[in-house]
Amino acid sequence: MKRLLIVAHSPSVNTRALCDAVQRGAKHDDIESVTCIVKTPFEAGPTDILHCDGIVLGTTENLGTMSGALKDFFDRSYYGVLDEKQGLPCALYIRAGHDGTGTRRAVESIVTGLRWRWVQDPLIFRGEWQEAFIRQAEELGMTLAAGLDNGLF
Repeated sequence: MKRLLIVAHSPSVNTRALCDAVQRGAKHDDIESVTCIVKTPFEAGPTDILHCDGIVLGTTENLGTMSGALKDFFDRSYYGVLDEKQGLPCALYIRAGHDGTGTRRAVESIVTGLRWRWVQDPLIFRGEWQEAFIRQAEELGMTLAAGLDNGLF
């Protein structure tokens, strides 16, 4: 079994709905050999990363950058996984009240240092809440899990 780790900061009803949608997509009936683990950034750490085969990161845009919770996760995990998880397939979604570019840039900088591998461009859910965000988040989870399931990454 492959392990997909979802590390998501979900402080609101809408951000929780996004995380749930990513998890629902990862658990699609057609995906047979992927286990999905969901943790907050405060619960997750280097051991979780070392035992996963792919990771989805979820964050809010806070003051033009990632949430403090996700930053804390990276601070605690970075050096503990740097050498052993290069090439880890990853994806990112951002719930942005503005444009999300600062948040994207901050996370991409850390992921570049870790040498993880993006499986798709980060999703930025901008502006007012839209129900279409749910479908897109579900597709993100399904894409990463299906890729793991089929040995694509």
